[in-house]
Amino acid sequence: MKIQVRFFAICRDITGVDHTTVALPEGATGETLWMHLLERFPALAPYRTQCRLAVNETYVANTATLHAGDEVAIIPPVSGG
Repeated sequence: MKIQVRFFAICRDITGVDHTTVALPEGATGETLWMHLLERFPALAPYRTQCRLAVNETYVANTATLHAGDEVAIIPPVSGG
């Protein structure tokens, strides 16, 4: 199944892209996606525990099951003043 992944802030800077399409097996979870992304973009590893996943604009746990056509946003912590 294909998943659209969007990167924001530092994650976009690290990957060099704002989005990509990922092919994952049926029944894949957010954790499966992370493993795939870390193989492709190893520099994301330090940010993995700090980032949240949002599937179709809703925050989810890494254990959430993904479905074909989902859009997953990788969202790092937000800071501001």
